[in-house]
Amino acid sequence: MSHHIVEARNLGFSYPDGTVALKNISFRITHGESVAFIGANGAGKSTLLMHLNGSLLPLSGEVRIGGCRVTGKTLQAVRRTVGMVLHDPDDQLFMPTAYDDVAFGPLNLGLSENEVKDRVELAMDVVGVRHLADKAPYHLSAGEKKRVSIATVLSMSPDILVMDEPTNGLDPFSRRQMLNLLGEFSHTKIFATHDLDFVIAICDRVIVMHEGEIKGEGTVAEIFNNLALLSECRLERPLSMQGCRFCGA
Repeated sequence: MSHHIVEARNLGFSYPDGTVALKNISFRITHGESVAFIGANGAGKSTLLMHLNGSLLPLSGEVRIGGCRVTGKTLQAVRRTVGMVLHDPDDQLFMPTAYDDVAFGPLNLGLSENEVKDRVELAMDVVGVRHLADKAPYHLSAGEKKRVSIATVLSMSPDILVMDEPTNGLDPFSRRQMLNLLGEFSHTKIFATHDLDFVIAICDRVIVMHEGEIKGEGTVAEIFNNLALLSECRLERPLSMQGCRFCGA
């Protein structure tokens, strides 16, 4: 499957209770880009991300990964290309040990024992959690769980990394480690996040959502200097762009 383009065309989705989550969403992300979807709670960010690997399927419009439309019939191919790291690592880690969690995906690809071992060790080395291989997930810290969750995705060798709130729940040191780790990835990276300073550090482009619609997109500087847009979408500038209350700078 070609992985050079992630594209949504007139995407619409409503939940069974009638809540309209996405309204006529269209965007295009090219290979190697790092893009953040931002918006207030309820803007539709997480729902949108779940369409990118087929966890949810459109009720109208379409999502394409490369030239492949995401449907029930293409889920296996799509999920080999798009790796999804969930908001809560506890939803992603369910095996007895961290090693078992990272090995789960490759084992289900039918790879040999040696191939699985190589993939697991490489993925755990990349995120720096090899020493946690024999630990149960519930004995890990929040930062360690996040890293192991990323390793479970990397072991599948995806071309596109999708993450929902990657820095949520991390202490400052773990957050900095996460920033450094993601900054080294050459994957196409797509995030949904409330951490706007994270967006400044990691992303090339920002797409602003509000009440299920895209209200604006542009470079980091263009979006965070558009105060009218931020106000309309119940957002503020990142803290690093706001004045210091002590010196006024």
